[in-house]
Amino acid sequence: MRSYVRPDIHLQEFFDVSGSTINYGERWGMHSPPEHTYSVTSNLQRFAPLHEVADAMIVHLDETYDVVVASDPAFATDLARARDDVIRVVRVSPNTSDASPLTFVFTSFPSVIVRAGVFQELLYPTCGCDACDEEWVRTADELEWQVFAVVAGGLEEHISSGAALEVVMSLAAEDGSSTVSGQSMRADFPAEQMASAERRLATLPGAWQRWPLRG
Repeated sequence: MRSYVRPDIHLQEFFDVSGSTINYGERWGMHSPPEHTYSVTSNLQRFAPLHEVADAMIVHLDETYDVVVASDPAFATDLARARDDVIRVVRVSPNTSDASPLTFVFTSFPSVIVRAGVFQELLYPTCGCDACDEEWVRTADELEWQVFAVVAGGLEEHISSGAALEVVMSLAAEDGSSTVSGQSMRADFPAEQMASAERRLATLPGAWQRWPLRG
């Protein structure tokens, strides 16, 4: 099996009003971001490489795993909130019912949203405002490990009845190097989605399973 390799991407520089290079990801150090940087977005093209990374991952998944790849704007209707900046949507579906599909939503922000399982909606970047000071390399790291964690069968989703936080998820990299988990309330999701999710999760043998390799 050929290993995934991140594409070579030209590193674009951005400058502040004084002409100095902006070191995204390191701007604020140990200090809090200036108040005026909250809810402000600038130099958003710094996130454009995420589209190249997502495209390379889709090609790799198609070449490596037994999947069906389909492109259809209608897949964006699965998002929790309707968006008016969607430019392309690609769904990669493994040819086994117990493995989670992945839907890649490309936006003009530019950002990538990945839908996985029945509840997960993963955002790259998470925010994108100047205060958060995200940069594309670390964001691409997150995108890659989380996508491949789903592919390796590392996604678990559960609905617990009677608990205050009823929707529980965990995602773990295959080598154990990274994990993320979270909980949500049943009321956070539309009743129709919750009912559909309960039916789907009931068909799984525990966690979502590993994707099958191409023969």
